[in-house]
Parts: sequence; structure tokens; C-alpha cells
Amino acid sequence: MTKTHHKTGQPVLVAIDIAKHRNEVLIAVPGRRRRKRLTVRNVREDIDRFVETLTAFGVPVQVGFEPTGDYHRPLAWRLHQAGFELKLISSLSLARTREAMHNSWDKNDPKDAQVMLHMMQTGLTQIWHDPLVHGVNDIQELSKTHAVISQTKTEFWHRLRTHYLPLYFPEAERFMGNSRSDWFLAFLEQFPTPGSITCMSEDAFIEAAWGVVGKKASIARLLADIYATAADSIGLPVDPETPAIRMFCLVLGQGRHLIAQRDQIEQQASDLLGTHPDFVRLRTIPGIGPINALTILAEAGDLRRFGHHRQFLKFCGFNLSTQQSGIFRGQTKLSKFGNARLRRTFWMAGQVAIRQRENGFRDKYERYIARDHSDPHLKRKALTSVAATIARTAHSVIKTETDYRPFFEGRGPRRKDPALQVPLRHASSRPRR
Repeated sequence: MTKTHHKTGQPVLVAIDIAKHRNEVLIAVPGRRRRKRLTVRNVREDIDRFVETLTAFGVPVQVGFEPTGDYHRPLAWRLHQAGFELKLISSLSLARTREAMHNSWDKNDPKDAQVMLHMMQTGLTQIWHDPLVHGVNDIQELSKTHAVISQTKTEFWHRLRTHYLPLYFPEAERFMGNSRSDWFLAFLEQFPTPGSITCMSEDAFIEAAWGVVGKKASIARLLADIYATAADSIGLPVDPETPAIRMFCLVLGQGRHLIAQRDQIEQQASDLLGTHPDFVRLRTIPGIGPINALTILAEAGDLRRFGHHRQFLKFCGFNLSTQQSGIFRGQTKLSKFGNARLRRTFWMAGQVAIRQRENGFRDKYERYIARDHSDPHLKRKALTSVAATIARTAHSVIKTETDYRPFFEGRGPRRKDPALQVPLRHASSRPRR
């Protein structure tokens, strides 16, 4: 039977260095100077034995680990089910602490476990929020899969623009339109080269392509324009039955399949979160659509766990940081030590919001760039400020459980911003000579 000599009220600290096949474990029991080392393989037998060992102490157990890919998820779930308190250790903090403790860049698993145990003893840890426990696992998988498919579709779209169209139908690029619809890809599947269009009369082509283009205004005029463009095309005179064109059609089919998959995921997200109160409230914010709201909930979970909006901004990487040493003081800029997907989501939401007809975010953007509308650096800073404001607004509407209220600050006199003030001369004054 395991002996339990320990100080009352102090938990057993367990540091785990996660790996794909096996995990290095270091256990510190209060009242004992000697620390216990274990190697736990990622198999059910070893994990069950590990849980029994920790349970046998008969006191609260606090487990800390560094997230490594997704290898930590099954073990963290098993330890949570056993009733242990889980702590998350930042990879960046672990690396900096290891360098400070050992004065070296050397890295190995037993050393990492020792450093993690030191960070747990000094309180340099974070709270672990398990996606499966907090009910966001399905949302995360939808969001991540949508991101992968969207990235693959973007790569396909670039390949279409830079390789296939320049070879076989360069002039067709101006008909591409919106990448969310697949009518253009369906049209190219049936008419991949200008020769496949001009081999028939204009009336016969319009009749054959009428059902492919879909419901559009002035379909006859559009098809007549495409026919005239094909007649003057400089594309390579390749027979549609050659293997090269077959490969072109194969790639077009893959692109259409990606669009269908993306639409299917968006529909599943809408069915899953259509009545979710946080999802509905986030969508009331200008610039945040269904996918952006899905990504926010998937990456941040319950925004109520952030006690203050500054904590959420820091989690996103929107907090400001300055490098300073002696009399040198660097430029203040975003730390970017946060969730990159959240930061990108709010950035994209800001781009949509400033293009809408009227809202507080566009008003803020216009006031920010009032000094010089042609300065791209100023526009980038303004958009960054808008993205951070949207993130703060998202946290506020979820925490207070209220819908977004546009122009909440009112239409009264605007507060003067010293950074935006421009000295003005009186109209009747004349410049000195």
C-alpha cells in the first residue's frame, strides 16, 4: 500500500511532458524531498496504472502539462474524469523559464518536466478548459474543417488563375465573379477551351449553356459576350479530348466538390448553433457572420470565463507591448502572443464592418484615417484598432448577455482625439510672408 506522508492542505504536483508515444512524468509529494519519475506510454494499460498511482495518494492532485499537437487531449480527458485538477503550461513560458533555469538552450523531456514542476510551484500556469467537457468539441471540429477546406479552395482558385486559365482560356478570367458560386466551374467543365465554344453556332452555344450558367440577369447577353470572347481568344488550340484537358476538368471537379463541402459545413454550423444565444448575439455585431461567430466560439469557448475585456484581448494577441531598455524605447505594437485564428477572424470582421453602410466601427475607421485617406500605414493601424474594438464588443455582448447596440455612444459632440487633431487657421487669416 502506498504511504502518504504529506502536509495537510497541499496538493500533489504532477508535471507531464507530452509526446506522441510516451510521456515523461515528474511527481512532487508534499513533505518528500525526493521526486518520483515515471514514463507513461499512450496505451490504456499504462494510463490506468498512472491514474491508480495518483489516486492512491489520497489527497488533491494538480496536473500540469504543455499542449503538444493533439496528443494531450485523450490523457487530459482521462485525468479530468478521475477528478484531478488540470493546469495548462504555455509553450513560450516554458521555453523562457528553461533557458533562465539552466542557462542553456538544451532541451530534453526529463528537463522539461522539471521546469514544468517549478512553474507549477511558482504559480506560472493557466487553467485548462477541455473542449469536450465544456461542449465546444463539435464546434471546434466544424471550424477547423471549414478552415482547411477554405484554404484548399483558395489554393485551387489561385492555381486556376495562374495556370489553367492562362494556358487554355486567358480571357475567361473576367467572368469568374464570386468564388462562393460554382457556376463558372460548371461552365468550364462543359466548355473548357474556346474551341469547344466556337465549334458551334452562337445560338446553339447559348441553348447548350443556358442551364449551366444558372439564374442570372441578362443570361443571353452574358453568353453572347462569352461567345465573342472565345472567338478572339489567344488560348492554346488544344483538343478537348486530350489528357491535358481531362486533367483540367478533373481539377475543376475537385474545386466544385470543395465548394459543396464548404456549403455543407456552413449548413451544419447553422443547424447546430442556430438558436445558441451566444451565436445569435455575436451575429448582431457588424462584420461577424455565421462562420466568424462559429470561429470565435470554437477558439475562445465561453467568453464569460474572461473576467475583463483586457484578458480576452490578451488571449487574442491584441494587447500592446513595448520593448524598452535603458534610454531606448521601441515602438509600441501588438504583442501577437495570442490565438492567431481569433485575431484573423476579428481582422476579417473589421474589413467587412468598415465597408457596410453605417455603423460605429466604420465611423471609428473614418475618424482614424481623417488625417490622410491615402496613407496605407494609417489604414492598417485603423483597421487593427477596429478589429480590437470588435473583439472587445464581442466580449461585452456575451458577458452582459445583451445584443449589440449601434452608435451606443450617441450622435452628440465627438470627443477630441489628440492624435487626430489638425491645427486649423481662421478662414480670414492670411499666411505670413
